[in-house]
Amino acid sequence: METSREDVGIQIRSAFLRKGTQQRFSLFILVLFSVLLIFLETIETKPLNLFRSFVKDVIYRGTIFVSYPIKGANNFTNFLESHINLYDDYKELAGENDKLKNKIYDIDYLEMENSQLRRLIDEQVKSSSDLVSARVMIDKQSPYLNSFVINIGGNKNIKNGMAVLDGKNFIGRIVDVNYFSSRILLITDLNSKIPVISEPAESHAILSGHGNNEPTLEYLPDNHNIKDGDKVYTSGKEGIFKPGIAIGETKLEDYQVKVKLFSNLDQITFVNVSLKEKKKQ
Repeated sequence: METSREDVGIQIRSAFLRKGTQQRFSLFILVLFSVLLIFLETIETKPLNLFRSFVKDVIYRGTIFVSYPIKGANNFTNFLESHINLYDDYKELAGENDKLKNKIYDIDYLEMENSQLRRLIDEQVKSSSDLVSARVMIDKQSPYLNSFVINIGGNKNIKNGMAVLDGKNFIGRIVDVNYFSSRILLITDLNSKIPVISEPAESHAILSGHGNNEPTLEYLPDNHNIKDGDKVYTSGKEGIFKPGIAIGETKLEDYQVKVKLFSNLDQITFVNVSLKEKKKQ
């Protein structure tokens, strides 16, 4: 026998009525329980007081226990925020520290450059020859090439063959002149041959470069008596450079007379170019 739609509707309404009855009964029980609790609260007996204290302690402790995850989450969140803020502060302080260091480095460099320029000016004032100062723009040093490129040229009356000094020490000569730049062939270059004289032996020789920082004396007389520590100067022969410009001191090694230069060519920033040319006789 088939069930009609009306029977299904009646069953559904009955279920809802039963559910509503249960809900009303539960509400009634809760109200009675609440009234009972209020009534019990007014009764002052030792067992009830102990029970109430126990219940309250359980509630309080339970509240604290339940709040631990929330507090832990808040503390963890605060820790993360403080850590992130600390990292951001560190990055900001590190950036400020780098800026301060750069400023200090800039000041130190300017002071160093200023002292070098003052020394160059003093050398020009004290020197009897005409000198012009220049900055080294390019430093080309290798086993086969030793030269500087400086930032002055024909605009400052620079000419080929002019002597170049580091302080009062001879370090090379001008070999290529442009209008705003010039190239210096250093005395350590393989192609450098400079007439020199030793003191006190007074032996004439040719200072030859070999691509390293210790050129050698060649074409010395057979009976020379050069010793370690003898001074070496330009001789003025061939009318190339004026005589008496200091170069270095001798060092006898491996049956050669090497010359230890007074100037460290790796540490030169500024040079002086002698504008006075020795006239040929």
